[in-house]
Amino acid sequence: EERFAPRCVLLSRLGFDLTLKDVDGYKGMPAFAPFDGIVVTAGAPFVPKALMEQLAVGGKLVIPVGEDSQVMTLITRLSDKKYKKEEKGLFRFVPMLKEKEK
Repeated sequence: EERFAPRCVLLSRLGFDLTLKDVDGYKGMPAFAPFDGIVVTAGAPFVPKALMEQLAVGGKLVIPVGEDSQVMTLITRLSDKKYKKEEKGLFRFVPMLKEKEK
């Protein structure tokens, strides 16, 4: 986790309380859930259900979805079982990898 420290300095100074882990992005971090926000910085072929389920009600998930190019997608959890999906435009990200948990 120390390799993330320089990236956190600015966000910490801005008042964000960050926890960064190198895990399987498709599984998220259920032990730390629920989250007010999840930002995925790699392209996923679909929105992982596990990430949606880890959002608090009112929480937001930002994730680029697609294969070669991705659609930036905003998922907002409205209730225990209801979500709102918004698409924000086309982007290109590196692919999200599985089984990275250490």
